[in-house]
Amino acid sequence: MPRMIFLNLPVTDLKRATAFYEAVGATRNPQFSDDTASCMVFSEAIYVMLATHDKFRQFTPKPIADARTSNQALFCLSADTRNEVDAIVGKAEAAGGVADPSPKDEYSFMYGRSFEDPDGHMWGVNWLDMAAVPPQPAMANA
Repeated sequence: MPRMIFLNLPVTDLKRATAFYEAVGATRNPQFSDDTASCMVFSEAIYVMLATHDKFRQFTPKPIADARTSNQALFCLSADTRNEVDAIVGKAEAAGGVADPSPKDEYSFMYGRSFEDPDGHMWGVNWLDMAAVPPQPAMANA
């Protein structure tokens, strides 16, 4: 079984957040969802757990940061093509997100854009042509 990644995000409006993530391509798994959390599936390996603030507080003694004013993490999804990058960011914007809060990445081997969800969580979407990636020198002490 491949390793799975579960990102847990606090959200202020669970229904709005669930609809937003469905709009950008995730599917809600009802088996792990209720009125306090939505399990959003991006792939076999990537899950985003959206949790109300009350639910999120059950898992951490630390205060919940406001993602609109501070940033603790950046998340990134891969895309198969440059057009898919644009499509995902377009869907995010149409669903109430902010398109391109960060500068675009534009290289011959990589193209990336970003979006911010309604709670301020930032996501990158990147296409990468591995065959065109410039070679890197080996790490000195690797």
